Amino acid sequence: MNAENKVQPTPANAAPAQPELAVPARSRGRSRRLGLMISLPLALVLAGGYFWLSGGRYVETQDAQAHQPRVPISSNVSGLVTQVDFHNNQRVQKGAVLFKVDPKPFQLAVEQAEAGLSQARLKVQQLKAAYGAAVTQQKVAADQVSFEDSQLARQDALAKRGAATQEALDQARNADVVAKGQLATAKQAVASAAAALNGNPDIAVDDHPTVRAALAALDSAKFNLSQATVRAPADGIVYKAESFKPGQYVTTGASVFTLVETKDVWVEADFKETQLTHVKPGQAVTVTFDLYPNHVFHGTVSSIGAGTGAEFALIPAENATGNWVKVTQRIPTTIHLTDTEASLPLHSGMSASVSVDTGITRSLGNLIP
Repeated sequence: MNAENKVQPTPANAAPAQPELAVPARSRGRSRRLGLMISLPLALVLAGGYFWLSGGRYVETQDAQAHQPRVPISSNVSGLVTQVDFHNNQRVQKGAVLFKVDPKPFQLAVEQAEAGLSQARLKVQQLKAAYGAAVTQQKVAADQVSFEDSQLARQDALAKRGAATQEALDQARNADVVAKGQLATAKQAVASAAAALNGNPDIAVDDHPTVRAALAALDSAKFNLSQATVRAPADGIVYKAESFKPGQYVTTGASVFTLVETKDVWVEADFKETQLTHVKPGQAVTVTFDLYPNHVFHGTVSSIGAGTGAEFALIPAENATGNWVKVTQRIPTTIHLTDTEASLPLHSGMSASVSVDTGITRSLGNLIP
């Protein structure tokens, strides 16, 4: 056999042969683990830094409720309810008839006021006629005075020439005095008649105070008649009217049920005082109601409350004690909704989640002391 084909014996202490690729594979595994150990904390740091930098822009709270105006419905006149045109929790439009009060007494009052107006106008016409008669009487009295003056002058001239007796002269003087007295009385009658016409003999009939008072009484009677029909002051939902039925007696100004307006909705969010540092009126707001969790409503900050809820409580907290503990207070913030949909009706008192975009972002400069 050829010497080149002989098998050389393996020494007993020789290490077993290793594959050529074993060492590079182990090195790559260590590199991968080292990369993960470095990249994972770095990613967490970067993500945390991003959320820290962008986290100060939005202020959120779940302590928020929807509110709608509640209008107490009452009658401007007292009377017996004869007709009810709604049922409890019914939606009504502005101007819709809610109920009617018996109109008969008010119709009678209108007819009486109309009769009073006619009488007032007739009285003014009579006053105008009386003024005309007084003026005529004054003119007659003035002509009589002129006549008696001329008669007195004639008798006086005759008496001086001895052609008339003293008795005739005295009678002429007496007649002249009487005529002048009648003229004075006629003048007083004219003045009185003019005063009855408010000092203006040419006044229009409907401008006379008596007629104006009668017109006001008629307008008042007609107004009361119109108020016998009570209408909805706004779009809304009739609330707490279960027991309101025909036959009930209503009194002027007494609330009988409530109308919750549906077109005016706002949200009152109670933010912690530490959250309101950068919140200002006019900032954009997103609102989510628990009733519609998949729909986002939009609005703006309308106003920030004048004080905390504890400040305006019926019994304010007394902090001047030895057991005082600092508690973060909440300040009510009003949010006006800018997009409401008829297909998604809102109800007063609904719970909501609110997020305010303050537009303020943090910067790395805040980390530098």
